[in-house]
Amino acid sequence: MQIHYLEIVTRQVDTVCAAYAAANGVQFGEPDAGLGNARTAPLTGGGLVGVRAPMHEVEEPVVRPYWLVDDIDAAVAAAVEAGAHVAHPPMEIPGHGTFAIYLLEKFPDLLDLVGILPS
Repeated sequence: MQIHYLEIVTRQVDTVCAAYAAANGVQFGEPDAGLGNARTAPLTGGGLVGVRAPMHEVEEPVVRPYWLVDDIDAAVAAAVEAGAHVAHPPMEIPGHGTFAIYLLEKFPDLLDLVGILPS
């Protein structure tokens, strides 16, 4: 499994970016509107980490890994077959790929959201 995009939602965007940059020797870019105004930096081995603020007042801080998969439709179908609920169906983000988000219903209190991106 490979994480293609690691999304960190926090109310302390600049503080988190500064701490991660100092600890890992990376630089975070300017906000990317296509990723919810996330500031991004490269992940070792490929992909990005993105740090953004909540997009609405009820969105809580969370960390979401977006897995790299060969076939997003098949991956979503497999998640549903395993008992997941699709929170966001596959949608393309220009310049970034296609993503989907599903919720594992057995653990809703854990905000167990996982996204998928195809290779």
